[in-house]
Amino acid sequence: MLTVPGFTEAKIQKRKLSMITCYDASFARILAKSPIDILLVGDSSAMVMEGRDSTIHSTVESIASFTASVARGAENKKFVVADMPFLSVRGTRETATLAAGQLLRAGAHAVKIEGLTGNAELVRHLVESGIPVMGHLGLTPQFVNAFGGMKVQAKTQEAQERLIEDAGRFQNAGAFSLVLECVPSLIAARIASLLSIPVIGIGAGPDVDGQVLVLQDLLGFNPGFKPKFLRTYLNSEELFKGAFEKFHEEVVSGEFPNRGESYS
Repeated sequence: MLTVPGFTEAKIQKRKLSMITCYDASFARILAKSPIDILLVGDSSAMVMEGRDSTIHSTVESIASFTASVARGAENKKFVVADMPFLSVRGTRETATLAAGQLLRAGAHAVKIEGLTGNAELVRHLVESGIPVMGHLGLTPQFVNAFGGMKVQAKTQEAQERLIEDAGRFQNAGAFSLVLECVPSLIAARIASLLSIPVIGIGAGPDVDGQVLVLQDLLGFNPGFKPKFLRTYLNSEELFKGAFEKFHEEVVSGEFPNRGESYS
């Protein structure tokens, strides 16, 4: 299993890291048998699993519950990162530390924090307390209302310089890795070259140290969702619909269950 020091080792060896979101034990069991490096229990669970319109509906309790499920399914065979949900880092340092501790007790090996402004000292405190922190910059979905929607970030020179500065500050505060979401590929490549910690991209181009996708997006659960950065590897909607239709037909016809599938 990957460890925190292993992230830096992967960067030095120029071995790209793969990360997929996961929210339940069933998928975690399958992913535990795969070569995927990292499972992210994202606050995207609010949208993917609960049908919400944004990630801001996630809570520490819901992320902890999903994390516990993933940890049980993965059986400590994968490095698990849990998102610190909306506003969980904006109270007191004590409440934020307790929230991060709750996620580690649920089974995470690290937490992910969106945005650095106002969070640098907390990141440093968590790391010094034994709680590894993954940073997240660029399009940070918890700020969707401030951004006016899900939009590519850091398109101006000023915004790019601020992004570079924040990435360096995340590293200096003790973050062991950084997610960059929806930023121009050239600036993402520059940040990856400047940092000694790995940069994992989503919509950040190919020249970073790893990639992350939402599991359900990767599997094609929602064919209508087609952001530029997404590549789907399966048409799950049609695959599952076919299975459900077959089950229904066999129930109606009496073909299921047969005598061999019944108790005598």
